[in-house]
Amino acid sequence: MKIAVIGAHKVGKTTLAEEILECLPGYTLHIEPYHALEESGYIFSDIPDVHDFIKQFEYSVKQISKSGENIIFDRCPIDILAYVHAIDEARNIEQLFETAQIVINAIDLIVFVPIEEPDLISCQKSDLPKLRYRVNDILNDWIWQLDIKTIEVNGALFNRRDQVINKIAF
Repeated sequence: MKIAVIGAHKVGKTTLAEEILECLPGYTLHIEPYHALEESGYIFSDIPDVHDFIKQFEYSVKQISKSGENIIFDRCPIDILAYVHAIDEARNIEQLFETAQIVINAIDLIVFVPIEEPDLISCQKSDLPKLRYRVNDILNDWIWQLDIKTIEVNGALFNRRDQVINKIAF
């Protein structure tokens, strides 16, 4: 299987992806495109802008397109594109959205980690909370329109993990 863990920043995606990885022997975790690009020498703006997110989008498209089986992705093109749209709603993203749809058809399960009420992870003002909520809302609108098996997880880490493992088991 190919599993993508998506959501806005500061919702616990990476922690959940690492937890799922421990339960699935033989799986590999592909780190978030932001961190992979940073490790390769890409220098992001202090506050990532549309161009930074498009670079991450392109990286994610390649990452999924070239991947094998038994992979967990920390992010995928659709949640990165949500950032582009949240930052610049006037930008025409139709072609990027179509690309995202094509690429994520290779994904067997999308795990959406939303912002919960009450918010389980504190988000400081420097973490751009308005952007975080906007991306969460965009993703919540988009993901249910995709023709991909999707699960929305909630609760404590072990609850989220169990929700995903139970979904995979069926």
